[in-house]
Amino acid sequence: MIQPLILWGHALAALLFAVLAASQVRGAGSALPRLTFLIALGMTALWALAVAGIDARELAPRVTESLCNLTWLAFMYALVRRGRQAEESAAITGIYAVVGVIVVAGLVLGLITAGPTPAPALVGVRQVLGMMVAVSALVLVHHLHTAVSPRARDGIRFAVAALAAFWLIDLLLAAAAYAGIEDKSPLIAIRGFAVAALAPVLALAVHRNGDWSLKLSRTMAYQSLSLLGIAVYVLSMALVTSAITAWGGSHARIAQTAFVFGSTAAALTLLSSPWLRAWIRVKLAKHLFRHRYDYRAEWVRFTDTLGRPDADAAPLDERIVKAIADLTESPGGLLLVPEDGDLGFGAAWNWPPDALPGHAGDAALATFLGAGLGAGGRIVELDRVRDGRGETSELASVPMWMLDCAQAWVLVPLVHFSTLAGVIVLARPPVDRALDWEDFDLLRIAGRQVASYLAEARAQGALADARRFDEFNRRFAFILHDIKNLVSQLSLVARNAERHADNPDFRADMIATLKESAGRMNDLLARLSQHHSGGNRAEAPAATDILPLAERVAATRRAQHPIVTTGPHDAIAEVDRAALELVLGHLIQNAIEASPPTEPVTLAVSTDGERVAIDVIDRGCGMTPAFVRDQLFRPFVSSKPGGFGIGAFEARQITAAMGGEVSVVSREGEGTRFRVTLPAARRRVAALGEAA
Repeated sequence: MIQPLILWGHALAALLFAVLAASQVRGAGSALPRLTFLIALGMTALWALAVAGIDARELAPRVTESLCNLTWLAFMYALVRRGRQAEESAAITGIYAVVGVIVVAGLVLGLITAGPTPAPALVGVRQVLGMMVAVSALVLVHHLHTAVSPRARDGIRFAVAALAAFWLIDLLLAAAAYAGIEDKSPLIAIRGFAVAALAPVLALAVHRNGDWSLKLSRTMAYQSLSLLGIAVYVLSMALVTSAITAWGGSHARIAQTAFVFGSTAAALTLLSSPWLRAWIRVKLAKHLFRHRYDYRAEWVRFTDTLGRPDADAAPLDERIVKAIADLTESPGGLLLVPEDGDLGFGAAWNWPPDALPGHAGDAALATFLGAGLGAGGRIVELDRVRDGRGETSELASVPMWMLDCAQAWVLVPLVHFSTLAGVIVLARPPVDRALDWEDFDLLRIAGRQVASYLAEARAQGALADARRFDEFNRRFAFILHDIKNLVSQLSLVARNAERHADNPDFRADMIATLKESAGRMNDLLARLSQHHSGGNRAEAPAATDILPLAERVAATRRAQHPIVTTGPHDAIAEVDRAALELVLGHLIQNAIEASPPTEPVTLAVSTDGERVAIDVIDRGCGMTPAFVRDQLFRPFVSSKPGGFGIGAFEARQITAAMGGEVSVVSREGEGTRFRVTLPAARRRVAALGEAA
């Protein structure tokens, strides 16, 4: 009963495919996809006819089945290779060549095992190869569908569905054979009618094929090669385990278990290595494609990193570093920003803080990088500088800490309108390599793009500061109006006091008026600043003993927090006493708020005869270099809840007015040191020396 069904099903399939092939003869011409399609249809008809007339397990049906698989693979290869560039063609050829080798290997084993008593091990290997051919072909069919252009998808989907069904039936038959099912006649019979049903589907695909132009992506190439690698791995496992079964004797099962476990563990260990994955990507990009980068994918990832941050995303400066580092698969990066003709540390991404020195670079590096801004910036390979192969100007400009840091790999300048907006130091990627022209071009363009982001962010910050000042001015204008009313009221009270001072009722009203005016003034001061100065007046600079002044300021704050003062008694500076007390008050208050309750704040005075330094030192949480550079001395910016943000700003302004300066050194988790440097009172020091 089954044999007639096998005969009629495959005969019907042979007839339908032969008719379809005959209908395509006139339009085949020399077009490679149509020619291979015609050959595949004819070979399918020939295979179906061989199965119908001869037993499917004989040699002729096996040979025609392998040739049928090869012709359909050739048809798909012609489709995906059509219109491709040289590098894409190499990738396509490599993928299909591997599958073709598997098909030919199965054909050779089919010829070897065609005898009456084939070796069981070879039969098992042939069955595994049959499954591998079907699985690999299904993978290629899937990528054929994903690579098709939208114009051709309406027609190609029918051909994809037919080919997928064709190889899915082969996979079921091969799996049944490998599982040891002796009678596969029902499945063979079903296959005949199923293949016959595929002929109308392919005819509909021919009628609606459209352009049938495809677009191969790198993702498709990498996924296909990955799946083929898995297929080769499984095939190797099957071959070795079959060989162990044939020659392993009584210990075959133990040997198989040990081999499977060991090889799987080794494969997982190798594939989990970032270095190996990066090496594979580099080699595939180098040998399969003309260009190293998939520019569309890289640019989409680049713009997403910069312009589409999540709710908990890192700050813009850190995202800029990450966006540049991702282009070269660098594991980290560091941003250096211009700072008074020098370079200072900015944001870092995956860069260890302990690898940073106290100073980023010097003016020579900023000058060298700035000299090449007209050409879009000079990208510096630090390995060339380390080996002495760089230009003389590079050797003289790159700071020694960069050369000593083996992790530092490349310097990428960020150029915005012929202005150096910053420099990114990229960390060495897992697979070390030298930059080529493509890397230089991509990094130079990306550097310009992120420089515009930096410039825009800084412009927005400056605009925000201007708006804050404008808001402050508007608020102060209202306060001035209220103060004018208070002054008028108090002036009136003062004039009337001359005439009515003896009147008890007037005195009571005067006291009430003064209390109300004082309360309103306090309210106005509170609106101006959270910590107002209390009306300090500017004084003329005078020679002042700094240590007693520091001890006096510390004594007023010791009720809040432990404070230690140290220093020599001969430290004398030319300062405004009240202004310096205000400066130290601001800095000590900040140090107290940043310090743990039991950790004292140190107020250290020192002098070298020319300058007097006052250090305010705490062991608190510290600050990042980016915060110190961009926000610490900006007005109205505060990291404290409710802070007005003018303490550090006012301290710096007052100190500069006295001819001094304020500097800060801070490390996260270690603490902060503010240093107020003032000019020494030279005349008084000289007089004291003569008196001695």
